[in-house]
Amino acid sequence: MEQDSKVWAFLSVFLSVLGVVLAYLLKKDDSYVMHYAKQSLVLVVAWVILWVLNFVLVFIPFVGRFVFWILWLGLVVLWVMGWVYALSGEKKEIPVLGSFASKF
Repeated sequence: MEQDSKVWAFLSVFLSVLGVVLAYLLKKDDSYVMHYAKQSLVLVVAWVILWVLNFVLVFIPFVGRFVFWILWLGLVVLWVMGWVYALSGEKKEIPVLGSFASKF
């Protein structure tokens, strides 16, 4: 695995939407980078869903806030796992959400 591919894969996850756009524009022929760009895109969609869900959860006293923060923390953990996986040199799926990336 080329070091350049690992760096671009990391950037595609770390920079979220901007990283996905850059990866697509500059490295669309690199299957390793695109694998992680797709993983990142799934994470971005999950963040948007959580943001929309927040507007519903705000009406559920205490429990809604707790659920939101647990889900938010879970996404942060998955995001960091994406960084580590991208730098590993192996194509791995981010747990829970990674399988959705193959749909893109």
